[in-house]
Amino acid sequence: MVYQKKADFAKTGEKFHIHPVVARLIRNRDVTGDEEISLFLNGTLSDLPDEHSMKDLDLLADILLEKIRGHKKIRVIGDYDVDGVMSSFMLREVLRKAGADFDVKIPERIRDGYGLNVRLVEEALRDGVDTILTCDNGISAMEEIAYAKEQGLTVLVTDHHQIPFTEENGVRTEIRSMADAIVNPHQEACGYPFKDLCGAGVVYALASVLYERLGFSGEETDLLEFAAMATVCDVMPLTGVNRILVKEGIKRIRNTKNTGMKALIETAGLVPEQIDAWHFGFVLGPCINAMGRLETAEQALALFSSGDGESASQTAEELVSKNNERKEMTKQGVEEGIRLVESGGYENDPVLVLYLPDVHESIAGLIAGRVRERYARPVFVLTKGEGCVKGSGRSTEVYSMYEQMCRCSELLTRFGGHPMAAGMSLPEENVELFRKKMNELCPYSVEEISSRVHIDMQMPPEYADISLVRQFEILAPFGTGNPKPLFVDRGFRIERMRVLGQKQNVLRLNLRSAQGNPVQAVYFGDIRGFEQYLSDRFGEEQVLSAKQGCANNITFSMVYQLKTDTYKNNESIQLDMKYYR
Repeated sequence: MVYQKKADFAKTGEKFHIHPVVARLIRNRDVTGDEEISLFLNGTLSDLPDEHSMKDLDLLADILLEKIRGHKKIRVIGDYDVDGVMSSFMLREVLRKAGADFDVKIPERIRDGYGLNVRLVEEALRDGVDTILTCDNGISAMEEIAYAKEQGLTVLVTDHHQIPFTEENGVRTEIRSMADAIVNPHQEACGYPFKDLCGAGVVYALASVLYERLGFSGEETDLLEFAAMATVCDVMPLTGVNRILVKEGIKRIRNTKNTGMKALIETAGLVPEQIDAWHFGFVLGPCINAMGRLETAEQALALFSSGDGESASQTAEELVSKNNERKEMTKQGVEEGIRLVESGGYENDPVLVLYLPDVHESIAGLIAGRVRERYARPVFVLTKGEGCVKGSGRSTEVYSMYEQMCRCSELLTRFGGHPMAAGMSLPEENVELFRKKMNELCPYSVEEISSRVHIDMQMPPEYADISLVRQFEILAPFGTGNPKPLFVDRGFRIERMRVLGQKQNVLRLNLRSAQGNPVQAVYFGDIRGFEQYLSDRFGEEQVLSAKQGCANNITFSMVYQLKTDTYKNNESIQLDMKYYR
């Protein structure tokens, strides 16, 4: 789908000293009006909304400071993913700086499942805890919080997941737990203007208020790199407040003072000055996630809490090694999921519910994401856990996964999440009922629910020069809600195609554009699939000719991104092929 959004791009470009194409790209991201455009291009921490407008934030800060001054024992209960680990670490730093009597617990994925549970409450009671402070969880823990309150505990919730609700005659009513204070921007009565914070983003707002009260105002910026990584890894839209947090966090991680972060960057083989949002989501973040998936996230938390370089390096090596193990397990799980879909019976299901009992429950979400990419439909992957079935889902942009789960909550033991991702547990006998009801309730057909490729504009590659491609960087950081610019053109001809790389995973294409100009392109996708596609269309002989650099009759359209390539000090433009037809 090529965007057709209108504006005076030449005028916008002149006003903000940017290329008209860049002005068009900004408009395609629904950034309109001079104030919004200026904020998008030049937003800083001073442009963040007033944290005090967040419902219950001042109340929670008041209670927390009273507990700190009264030397009451506080227990932070986080989560085992990147957002949960980063939120927990940030609260650890805040409470340590405030002189609190506290500790931090991260639930174990297999034993505890997601979020607060009765066992954790009972453990807190045995340990003499006065106050439970949650981060990245708690909004759905109605029974657990009620039990904690009955036992005399104070419970403070910071979370960002969707608010549970009941619906009757089309009218929704929020369900609120008995917690003493709940900070979550999704609450209807919350006046904070930006709703799409991750758990660490909510904690950053709390840190700002607490530091202000404690006389440390401004020092919360030391936490930005952690909030930024959590924002990217939790797949939050990189717009508004999140865009500012991630931009500023990237600046700081390049010069991080955190011993554990330094060790992780070095062990992952990254150059600090080159780290961007992509490295958060695809290099550093997965290493943190892997520990929470396969062992315990306490080790990841310990990494960032460590001040000892040697110990931090050892822990970082464990994280990277565990992530490599997780990659292989995920690959096998994806293959199993694809086999199940291809075995038949799923053709008319707009929502794929796949029961893979032997898959490790910790990687269900990763497998769901990869299967979604292949079939362009929302996917739930369910696995056999201890005493029940557990699962994770990944959605497409038109389908709110959490809302639809609320409509069949009677089949689920526990569930939570947001529009694009969710987790749940359910009795094994309800698996097929869950699949049936999710598809019956789905308001879309298979075609309507599919993921869409949004293309910024049709543009011949000759139109771009080095200065334009460099100017795209002012649009960074890229990610959900702000993807890298994507272009399309037709009539490409292949002069030669070669498979390169140690793993034979790079396809280099020497092309001629429709205008007859030479174009260089690379493709990092399914190379065998591309060759087979061309063979089916044009014949194997034509593909062989293209591989040999001989004349052939292959022509195709390409969706591409633009990048620069430097070889022997010569910089040129290269197309990164994403889709073809």
